[in-house]
Order: sequence, then structure tokens, then C-alpha cells
Amino acid sequence: MTFQRARSEEQREIRRQAVLDTALAMLDEMPVAELSLNELSRRVGLAKSNVLRYFESREAVLFQLLERAMDGWLAEVPDELAAGVDPSLPARERGDQVAAVVGASLARRTVLLDLVNAQTNVLEHNVSVDVVVRHKRSALGYIATAAGLLRRYVPELGDGAARNVTMMTLILAGTLSTYCRPSPSALAAYEADPAVAALRLDMRATLEDAVATLIAGTLARS
Repeated sequence: MTFQRARSEEQREIRRQAVLDTALAMLDEMPVAELSLNELSRRVGLAKSNVLRYFESREAVLFQLLERAMDGWLAEVPDELAAGVDPSLPARERGDQVAAVVGASLARRTVLLDLVNAQTNVLEHNVSVDVVVRHKRSALGYIATAAGLLRRYVPELGDGAARNVTMMTLILAGTLSTYCRPSPSALAAYEADPAVAALRLDMRATLEDAVATLIAGTLARS
């Protein structure tokens, strides 16, 4: 794809979306840390200098993808929770059902979790303070929205506890997403020695258990 020079706001927005769409496709092939601005520019059909007209750095592109991915998740998970949680059950059982829904929902969103996990060591470098501030404000909104969903089904948690559980859930999910995708060498080790295979974790089951424990423990402390 090769673009002519953008002369209108509409054309500039088309360029921006092309950059984002191309970067998203690349994340299906490679981890966040390996996505380079040079390769992104080549694939989108723009000079590197032109890509930088729309985004101040590779990390600014990744921040936009993180926000897009969070928007997508928060648009779908309310219906999943409505279908998967029985509001007539006791708080502990509702918490377990919420954990099952959230664990399954997040486990499917590999790109979202890769970006969450890369926030502090990749995304928050080589960007201006303005970009980080804007993203942090967006993150506060996402956390508030997700915590509101949690309170809808487990109101016993309260506002502060629901927010803390939400933040820890996202952090755990991001970390587990890396840990639960072992390297070829690790996979070979599990095959060679079944005794160490106990260290291989299933993303969905492990996240579900962790979130259920977070919710149950927070309810118990309350």
C-alpha cells in the first residue's frame, strides 16, 4: 500500500487508522517488543518520517492499540457477565462465576494482554509526558468501568475494593499471558520430563483461579 500526501483531516485519519490496523496485524505475528517502526512503516507504505507525522513514536502507536483493545473488551464483557453470572447466588459463588467469565474473556485477548504487560517496560518509554498523561487518564476510565461491572455482580466488595481487584486482575492477566506461552525449549523440557510439566500453566484456568481468589479474599477481609 502506498499513500499520496494527506491534504485533508479525513485523509489524515485514514493514514492514522492504516498505521494502527497494520501494527495490530503485526502483533498477531510477533510480541510487542519486536514491533519496529521501520517494519511498520514498510508494511503500511509510508516513510518512517511520515508515520511520525501521525504518531510521535512506536510506543505512541502501541498506546493507541492498547486503548482500542480495552474498548473492545469492555464492549463485549458486559454481555458475557450477564449470561454467566446468577445474581441470586451468594456473594462467594457470584464471585466465582465472575472470575470464570473474566478469566475466559481475557484469556482470548492475547494482544490486549501483551500490551498490558508491556506498559511499564515498553509503552511508557520514548513518549512525551502528554501521551503518558492522556493514556493514564484513559486507564482510570477503563478501570472505573470494569470495577463498576464487578460491583454490579458483587456489590459486597464496595467501590475501593472493586477497583483494587480490577487493577490486580489486569496486572495478573498481563503477566500470565507471557508466562503461559512457553518457549519451544520449555515445551520440549515438559515433554522430556513429565515431572516438571506441573509448572506449565493453562492461561484461562490459572487466571480464573487467581481472580476467584482475589474476590474471595477481598470479601473475607471486608
